[in-house]
Order: sequence, then structure tokens, then C-alpha cells
Amino acid sequence: MIKLTIDNQTVEVPEGTTVLEAAEKLNIRIPKLCHHPAIKPYGSCRLCVVEVEGFRTIQASCTLPAGNGMVVRTDTPALQESRHFVLSMLFSERNHFCPFCQVSGGDCELQNAAYDEGMTHWPIQPQWSNFPVDTSHPYYVLDNNRCILCRRCVRACGELVGNFTLAIEERGSSNLLIADVGVPLGESTCIQCGTCVQVCPTGALIDRTSAYHGLGQNVAYTSSICVGCSVGCNINVVTRDNRLVRIEGDFGGAVNGGVLCEHGRYYPMTDQRERLTQPLLKKNGKLEPASWDEALTAIADRVKPLVGKGAHSVVAIASTRLPAEALSIFKQLFGEGIGSRVVTSVEEGLPTARSAELAQTVGAFEAKLEALKTSDAVITIGVDLSRNHQVAGFFAKRIRPQGVPLIVIDPNENGFDPIADVALKPEAGKDADTIGWLLAAAKGEAVSDQKIGEAAQLIKKAQKPVIVYGKGLIAFNEPIVLQKLIEYARAIGASLIGVKGEANSFVASQYQLDRPFALNGQQAAYVAIGDDYVTERLLQRLEKAPFIIAQASYASKLTALADVVLPVTIWAEQSGHYVNLEGRVQQAHAALVAAEGVRSNAEALQAVAESLGVKTMDNWKDALFQRKPVVEIG
Repeated sequence: MIKLTIDNQTVEVPEGTTVLEAAEKLNIRIPKLCHHPAIKPYGSCRLCVVEVEGFRTIQASCTLPAGNGMVVRTDTPALQESRHFVLSMLFSERNHFCPFCQVSGGDCELQNAAYDEGMTHWPIQPQWSNFPVDTSHPYYVLDNNRCILCRRCVRACGELVGNFTLAIEERGSSNLLIADVGVPLGESTCIQCGTCVQVCPTGALIDRTSAYHGLGQNVAYTSSICVGCSVGCNINVVTRDNRLVRIEGDFGGAVNGGVLCEHGRYYPMTDQRERLTQPLLKKNGKLEPASWDEALTAIADRVKPLVGKGAHSVVAIASTRLPAEALSIFKQLFGEGIGSRVVTSVEEGLPTARSAELAQTVGAFEAKLEALKTSDAVITIGVDLSRNHQVAGFFAKRIRPQGVPLIVIDPNENGFDPIADVALKPEAGKDADTIGWLLAAAKGEAVSDQKIGEAAQLIKKAQKPVIVYGKGLIAFNEPIVLQKLIEYARAIGASLIGVKGEANSFVASQYQLDRPFALNGQQAAYVAIGDDYVTERLLQRLEKAPFIIAQASYASKLTALADVVLPVTIWAEQSGHYVNLEGRVQQAHAALVAAEGVRSNAEALQAVAESLGVKTMDNWKDALFQRKPVVEIG
């Protein structure tokens, strides 16, 4: 441990801690602009300078390692003068009207720094060029007139996302933030994750979807979980007057460390589907408003006679976006209470189903996401991490500058192909052959395919390789392919990570809601779709159902087809538990209050159970362990 003194207070910190971090541990405020806790220290703004006994000059505390016996002062006349000068120079260029700006209201870090340092006017008359504002991007605006060249966005794009779209061009007062080689941001390689916007300390990058919708002092923050996929990113849901303002990544989150993908940050903000706010009953071929009692009575009248009829009772289908509590009630209601033989999920034939079956014989064989963050070789097979589970893809991309090789195995075009060291293109359904050749090469056998040989050589050098596999591997190959992949992973000492579809696909698999379904004499269909999207495949399967009950948040072709519609909450209106692809149990919290007449998915299912005389238990967590998990749950 390192022991030092800051402003007459002594503190002990681990080796490698910076002076800025040590000061923050003592709750000593040091002003800063270029520093952000999620990215590496940079030391460009020179606002966080401190005096250190024995040092000839003042030092940037964000890059200065704490030293044993160090004596630091953070607030002296010389430091105040230095910070005033730095801020004066920032105000002298570009469009920084911080002393007079009423728009930011405490959200602009530059204005906050000026006020904290007692600056109420411009010490130097500003002279600035009018840079063009880039409005080409669908989600955010780039205004170089507001940029202070802290490079937070540039560093976050590279260090956190691994995309390296942003850069600074020109010199001195002509410095500009650019995308790629100077193309408009909307035409660049930007993947629309919004990380750059969230870390920007000024108004240089602003969010189209939330700008001017609420200052920090006017909004509420709710810690929750993204339900866009099975990564389960930690988020902060920002609301005002019971409306979504924006979604932010939680930089203290254990799963994603603050980064989000387009799906997690912006899709919920742009969802324009029509909400359902009251139950509906079909009368004379037309859906009409009804009360919950009327809707539940209609369900009971139709479904009660089917209880215990097995194959001819009810086919029950649930979205894997539903919380574990709702999925547990769903399984108890239809699988145990009614005795239906088809109780499954919208993701029939879940990508986790085959791996779950294999886990019953070989035990847990998958690893945590942390293995991907620290890997020295990455292999992806049956998954395109540039399109699905993108945050896991960020982890793979951002370690590439460290010389970490990337091997992509995919018969289809893959978004990672251009950045891969080797892209293997087996014939569809022939992944097992490719794995077999890689296994042979790992055992020292000669292989005739040059690309496979190149991949094998790169992997051979790795001490901590990681293999990420997905639905494409399982869905289009023989069952033996997964066993071969496990054998190969063990041969090279690799960690296996399986991506698992939607937010609670893992839970659905543990509850065995993973069998294929087809109507085969069933007299009714119950679809707990929640706020999920309805697929044409699902509609085709249901079009001949004699009686359909839809538990949904939005109007859709499914609800139009239904005989009874139960309105339920969307993701931001309900609390519940989710288990992500690495087995991490997390809780989502409601950030919005649902309209009167709308119930949570669990409440709706419980009401149906009570109307049918079926008893359920609150045992969602115990039910997770009724079968061996593919990865340790905790």
C-alpha cells in the first residue's frame, strides 16, 4: 500500500492509484475536464493540477501515480491562477458562453468548472471561427464550436467500444473532431452506440432523442437492466414526468462497464408502437374494450374445460424478455396447473436448448464474460457480434490493438470479417469439419487448408483463448458439433462463452421452455408476448388456433388475431429478475408508472391462474436449479 498526505489528510491507497483517485477517496474535489473514470488518464486539460513537495512544477493529478510519503496540495493561489488561465484560454476560443448560458443548468462540466473556480466573465475577449454543425447522424449532433478537445469521445470510441471512428485533425485553433477521414458522422463507420455522447463534458456531442427534454436537476435516475439481449447490460433509465428522457450506460456496472449498443440505448427511445391500456374482447368479430374481470371470465369459460386434456388443451408461448417471476408463473400455470404438453417460448428451439441438454451429462462448461475482456485470442463461431450481442463484440474489438488475434468462423458474411486475422468460411452445416481440422492442428497433425493452418498457428500462441459461439452453430449443424467444440476448447485451454438470444433466454431454458411448437389439436393458444416483437413465423403458427389469448403491451397483428387481449407493462414499467448469458442474476427496476388498467406480466399471469383455480408459488429462483446450468448461476 502507498501512504501519502493530501491537504493535510493522510490516506493509504493501492500501488498504481493516481493522486486524483487518492484525493477522491478523501472526498477532496479536484477540478477536471479531460478525465473520465471509465477511460485511461490523459492529462490534456491541465485543470486537475496539484502541487507536490519536492517537484519543481505543478503536476496533472489524473496521470500522476501516488508515491509513498508524497505531500500534495490541491488548492493554493498558484493552482487557482493556473486553473483560471486554463479556463480563460478555453473560453477565448469557440462558442463557450458558459458564464451566461442558461441552457445547460448544471449539465455542462465546463460551465460547472468555471463557476466552481469563481469565473463569472471572460478574462480574454473570445475569437472563434464558425465551424459547420454536423447533423447527418440519426441519433446525435456534432458541434465542433462547443468542443474543448478533451478527446474523451475519441478515447471512449477506441478504448471502450473498439471502433476507432473518431479522431482529431488539423493543428492548434483549427483542431476539429472528425469521423474516419473527415466524412459526415452519419456516413461514417460509427455503430451508433452513443458512448461518445455520454462521456462528452460539453455540448459538442448532443443526443437528438433527449436534448432539452430535462436537465439533470429535473430528471430521475433508476438503476436497471437492458432487456435487449442476453448480455444484460447495466443501465440508468432517465425519466421526467413519467416519460423516458434517455438511457445511459452505468459506468459502475459489473457487466458492461458503461457501454451500450444502439439497441440498448436508442431503440426503446424510438419505439412508436401503439400501447394497449385496457383489456379487449372479441365480439362479433371485432375487438371491444372490456374490464379485467370480463376478460378473465372469458378466459376461464374457454380454458377451464380444457384443464387436464393434455395434447388437446392449450398451447402456451411466452417471450423470453419476460422477468423470471413471470416465466415461473407461466410454467406453473400451463405446464403443471393446466397440464398442457406444449409450454414453450417464442424463441422455440432456444439456442441454449442443446447446450443445456449437454450440460446434464458434462456439467457446466461455459465461462464468464470477464474471460473475453482479458483474452489473448478470440474465436467466434455461429455468431456475428457486430449485429447481435454487440457489447460482447466491443470486448473482443477493444483488445485488438494489444495484438490479440481474432478468428471468425461463419459460412455467411460476418461484420467482423474485415477486422479478423483469419475469416474461415465453411459450407453451411459443415462447422464440425472446421472444428475437427482445428482440433487436429492443435494436436500437431498436418492440415491441408492454408487458412485453417494460419488460424491454428495464431491460436497456438495464446495462453487465454476464448471461443464465443451462438445460435448459428447449433441451429444449422448436427448435435455432435457442440461436443466437438467442447473437445476443441479443452484441447487448447480455451474458455467457452455461449450467447443466448433474448434477455431471459437462459431462464427460459432452465425452466425447459425451449421445445418447438406446432398446433396439433389444441383448442386454445395463450401468448404472453409482453413488449416483444411479433414475428410472421409466430403468426403463421397461430392462424388456425380456435381461440387466442394475447398478453401484450402493444397493438399488433397478434392482438388483432386474438379473442382476448390483456394489456401489460413494458420493460421500463416493471420490476423483476433476469439471468444473463454468464449466469449473473440481476434485478430490473421500474422507472415508469404504467397506465391504470395495465398490469405487470407476472400480475396478469397470476390473475389468469386464480381465475382458473390454479395455485402458483413464488419459487422462480429455486426453479433455476431444477436442471444443471450450462454456466454457474450466481
